[in-house]
Amino acid sequence: MGFCYPGVGKHGDNPPRPECAPLWQRRFLALMPRIELTLLIGSYAQAFHLGAAHLRIGRKASMSENVAAWREHPSHLLPLPHPSWHNTAWLKRNPWFERELLPTLRQRVTSLTER
Repeated sequence: MGFCYPGVGKHGDNPPRPECAPLWQRRFLALMPRIELTLLIGSYAQAFHLGAAHLRIGRKASMSENVAAWREHPSHLLPLPHPSWHNTAWLKRNPWFERELLPTLRQRVTSLTER
């Protein structure tokens, strides 16, 4: 999100530095006006790109809630869990992800790359 590596913390990588995404994301995206699909990988990307849609009843939605609500978000934004071995349990608890969301992702990527 911040275009820099924030370093390692006690439980993996540190979160992105708070000043980086607001400084760089909009500038970077302005240089690529024809982006048709943005994969929102993890909670930081989802919070930044979904904005108010990232809120659920007065609180921030969890990564799982954002991914589960993938059909409710604009079609060019697709929230995904962070790809990590840590998510093995998440994938087992959410079999709909592989059954419903992944085929849609494959189809969108195939459609975009075939053009």
